[in-house]
Amino acid sequence: MAMSLIWTVMVAASIVCGLLTGRGAEVAAAAMEGAGAAVELCLSMAGVLCLWMGVMEIMRRSGLAQGLSRLLRPVLRRLYPDFAGDGKVMDTISANVSANLLGLGNAATPLGIEAARLMARRTPGVASDALCMLVVCNTASIQLIPTTVASVRAGAGCAAPFDILPAVWLASAISVTVGILAVKLFSRLWPRPGTAAVRPGRGV
Repeated sequence: MAMSLIWTVMVAASIVCGLLTGRGAEVAAAAMEGAGAAVELCLSMAGVLCLWMGVMEIMRRSGLAQGLSRLLRPVLRRLYPDFAGDGKVMDTISANVSANLLGLGNAATPLGIEAARLMARRTPGVASDALCMLVVCNTASIQLIPTTVASVRAGAGCAAPFDILPAVWLASAISVTVGILAVKLFSRLWPRPGTAAVRPGRGV
């Protein structure tokens, strides 16, 4: 709702400024040009995203996705110790991380929402430490292949859309590390009521 309001105000302001400055025709031409460029960008992005979504589906059917999930399990168990014994939650989180590694945010988002929904069953109405960790890790995810960003660059005419890999690896690694440390720190400084119920044997 807020974004719709912001975009409406921006468009209205552009039209009013164009009319007041006598550049209404230029504003209309720019709007048409921008609409055409947006369609071209969406089509180019769709091709790249379909390619990597197909790769992910092949990984799932061939068992590679399950293998990647098993490799991620030791790390995820340390990040989400309260759910280490919950296979369904861990499988969903593993799939979410796998999609993020491939830069497939469109595929990772519903998996993250499903994992959050399963986690929230234990502490209804309260964002547990594990749920906060999930949100942070899903938002500041490590990407091995920045598919979405590369598709945008390719659609904009970039000759080497994947030359940003080193910068993406470094930036995402730093963001995830800082996010995890922040969650750990704040969970100790400001424990939330209700989280102790899902952490047997541990103090809040």
